[in-house]
Amino acid sequence: MKQLFLLLMGLITISYSFAQSAAEKQKIESLLKKMTLEEKVGQMTQVTLGVVCTQTDGVLDTAALRKAIVDYKVGSILNVTGHALSVDQWHTVITQIQDEEKNTRLNIPIIYGLDGIHGQTYTLNSTLFPQSIAMAATRNTEIAVQGAKITAKELRASGVRWEFAPVLDCGRQPLWSRFPETYGEDVYIGKTFGTAVIKAYEEDGLKNPTAVASCMKHYLGYSASRTGKDRTPIYMPDIEMREYYLPQFREAVKAGASTLMVNSGEINGTPVHASKYMLTDVLRGELGFQGLIVTDWEDIERLHTRHMVAKTPRDAVAMAINAGIDMSMVPNDFSFYTLLLEAVKAGEVPMSRIDDAVTRILSLKMKVGLFDNAYPEAAASANFGKAEYQTIALNAAHEAMTLLKNGNNVLPLSKDKKVLIAGPAAQSISALNGCWSYTWQGKDETWYPADSKTILQSITDKLPAGNVTTITTKGFESPANFDTMALKAAAANVDVIVLCLGENAYAESPGNTRDLALADDQLALAKAAASTGKPVILVLTEGRPRIITTIEPKMQGILMAYWSGKKSADAIADVLFGDYNPDGKLPFSYPRSMGEMVLYDRKPTEDVREVFNDDAKGGYDPLYPFGWGLSYTKFEYGDIQLSSTTLKGDGKITVSVTIKNTGTRDGKQTVELYTHEHYASITPNMQRLRAFKKIWLKAGDSQVVSFTLTKTDLAFVNAALKTVTEPGDFDVMTGGKTATFTYAE
Repeated sequence: MKQLFLLLMGLITISYSFAQSAAEKQKIESLLKKMTLEEKVGQMTQVTLGVVCTQTDGVLDTAALRKAIVDYKVGSILNVTGHALSVDQWHTVITQIQDEEKNTRLNIPIIYGLDGIHGQTYTLNSTLFPQSIAMAATRNTEIAVQGAKITAKELRASGVRWEFAPVLDCGRQPLWSRFPETYGEDVYIGKTFGTAVIKAYEEDGLKNPTAVASCMKHYLGYSASRTGKDRTPIYMPDIEMREYYLPQFREAVKAGASTLMVNSGEINGTPVHASKYMLTDVLRGELGFQGLIVTDWEDIERLHTRHMVAKTPRDAVAMAINAGIDMSMVPNDFSFYTLLLEAVKAGEVPMSRIDDAVTRILSLKMKVGLFDNAYPEAAASANFGKAEYQTIALNAAHEAMTLLKNGNNVLPLSKDKKVLIAGPAAQSISALNGCWSYTWQGKDETWYPADSKTILQSITDKLPAGNVTTITTKGFESPANFDTMALKAAAANVDVIVLCLGENAYAESPGNTRDLALADDQLALAKAAASTGKPVILVLTEGRPRIITTIEPKMQGILMAYWSGKKSADAIADVLFGDYNPDGKLPFSYPRSMGEMVLYDRKPTEDVREVFNDDAKGGYDPLYPFGWGLSYTKFEYGDIQLSSTTLKGDGKITVSVTIKNTGTRDGKQTVELYTHEHYASITPNMQRLRAFKKIWLKAGDSQVVSFTLTKTDLAFVNAALKTVTEPGDFDVMTGGKTATFTYAE
């Protein structure tokens, strides 16, 4: 009886769900029929908060607000004017916006969107987590899910229901200024973390006060700029695009991402915002995406002003909308509204395209519950700033820490050591958090929580009084932080130097660089530290791999800390002094030089350095390889065991390996499974990551780790642009061990 009851309840729930969806669809259709062309075009218009604000951050200009919502009928607002607002300020802003909407004819609520890239960026005292590049280093999707759920709660608590994340661009060009927002150079990690985060944002149900609509971005290939500069051209054959850049979006669509933001650049001379092939044929037709497509900042206008593919601003609007854009992030005026009205009336954009776009916009608003209650929700507000969020942020920062070098087991340091803290990142909060941290660039420390800690503070808190010396001062760029003579003098009375170098915060184009080498003044500081004869521990707080090859041999220990959020400093101190055993793994290949940007999943000829001698290998020679990361304990891998030496058709093969902690400390280890096809119709990669599992082992314990492979895991894009698995022999590799099996159709 109990089983029958549960079955009936399930059927009732499903029926109710379908009925509710049908009712909402009917409501949208009815609303669409009532709307004028002007109201429809207004829904497709998104402006930035500055359009409706006074000169004071977070204070709305009532006349400007009425102009936007009543006169121009805008459907969406985004962003802040300068910096994060408090929860109360957000509630006031959202309430005033929705109040003004009541003065419109049809009372269609406004949807607000914000970039919550590593936590709720634009709410004061929100919880900031490691950037995505650091999250990828954890190799722990569960910690990423926990962070995303907290971000969703704190966004919703602020009254915002549309999250402009995650970034699914594949980080294969380390020059790119948005590299820290990616999950690194590997496709599998990107799609695995990306889909996990999307589900975390949305799976509670978008009408629930713990969920937000996600926005996968930036479709497609945005990170593959030839020059490495933001918003610059990509030149790429379809086979590469489909192998390395499309899979993340394909999986995100399957995961249920509600919205998508478009690549601001151009691919092979065609701006993506104007590409019907990319936006309609591939995204809608091939991937089956049914959600809302929004532009990035000002990108329709730039079809005319920058890309030069549209002769007039109106041509640009018609081109983008006909390509498949649903909403324009205009964002600084109402030009899009006026031009689209003109284009429709002139027959340049069909009404069917307008109705399609507006239907998707209304559907999103319906999904997130705005038609039920457009105002900040009390139940959501209660989820802001809970104490346990800080614990999760610390766990994430801990697991991101990646130990690159530990010469003569210099680490962990004894707490009775006398330590000199040096380097520009030692007293910088912004260099621990990076972009999208209470301001767009993340550099203004005025807006960070009062209890944010620096590396200096965290280490000082851990050691006896008087054991910590510093020559540093606040302000990453302060000249005092680069005083080599002061460093040498201060080193005379200490046992070890902790040197904190890297990058200060940056976001998007302001982060463009011509050279990945660490700045000369930082290199000089490292050389001065090494010249003292004291052991030097290099802590790197950076969003992308800055080249350190000339100083690396002089450093006894190197810790890659990335931009790991609010708890970065505590996590760094815990690792340096042995209170946490590091377990992070590089999500990218750390380059040795600017002339050697070879990725881990290279082709065979990239391994060869002398074309007349096949034995001259060494093409993949990074300073530290993809997947590198040391521990304070040792892990030993047994031989790989296969359930069969043949994988047939749609069958499965199980790959097992025993891992033993042979060291003296408990610790976590990520077991990564790679494959390599011996021969294929397209030159096979030397290796591809197919799966990973993170385990925890006590000292002396062992565990069998198993993976299941199918033909789908072995597939690649062939010359006909089809994803196929070809019969042949495959190596499967983990922990330096290799086994071989055959795939047969």
